Amino acid sequence: MKVLKSLALGVVVALLAVPANSEAIRFDKNWVEQGFLRLWSNDYDLMGKSLKVGSDGTVSLLYRRAPENLRGATRAAWKWAVSQSVKATDLTKKGGDDRNLALYFVFVDPASAAKLAKAPARKLLTNPNTRALVYVWGGDYKRGQVLFSPYGPKTLKTVVKRAAGTGRFSENVDLERDFKRAFKQEKGVLVGLGITADSDDTDGKISAVISDLVVE
Repeated sequence: MKVLKSLALGVVVALLAVPANSEAIRFDKNWVEQGFLRLWSNDYDLMGKSLKVGSDGTVSLLYRRAPENLRGATRAAWKWAVSQSVKATDLTKKGGDDRNLALYFVFVDPASAAKLAKAPARKLLTNPNTRALVYVWGGDYKRGQVLFSPYGPKTLKTVVKRAAGTGRFSENVDLERDFKRAFKQEKGVLVGLGITADSDDTDGKISAVISDLVVE
């Protein structure tokens, strides 16, 4: 009887530990490539649980709107691997900031959410009410270091996860904590997710995979 009670208690604890709004984000047709003027686009292979990324002197953004049930998201996790890497660059230098991969978590204030949630990525990322945490594999910085983005010093903040190079890693991030640390304010509403690979400035090549992206 004690064994059954212990098992039942274990099941309850396990269920309570699963976030109510945890969702695996699939790489499917909801992701749309956003090119940049005068630049060639990357190669993206959407495979459901994973995304293959190839960049050969190119750069572009793959973007999707965040599911409405995740607008209050506070955490995220994913796996990523790089088998071919660009060299370390200055991530604060416009036109010289190549990086293997970057994951964007795009937020707006609650009052702007209804208006901006459906805006195209380019318009959204240049809106003064937007704030984006950008987790980056690139450069040569201390893990966790926060940098300003040259493309939006007040609206985009880079959080360094891995220095340039190859390898395979798992990440688990606290969006709420990192947002407060980067922007010195409470986070807003999550409205979008983006992924970039950038090799145009160094004329380099990138071969990478992102998989098992979960937002909660």
